[in-house]
Amino acid sequence: MSYGANLASHCRHAADYVNKILRGGNPGDIPVAQPTKFDLIVNLKAAKALDLELSPSLLAVPTK
Repeated sequence: MSYGANLASHCRHAADYVNKILRGGNPGDIPVAQPTKFDLIVNLKAAKALDLELSPSLLAVPTK
């Protein structure tokens, strides 16, 4: 299992910062943003190999 910031969202924020800097913005004036989207990733194959039982409610979460 892994829980962390959504990588696609992270990349979009980075591109936004680059855009602001290339348009003449001062990097020191751009506010730092914390991640707002997070993902929980479960490796079902590894869980099965370890004989772990996962809650049906955890598995019922829709994916993208």
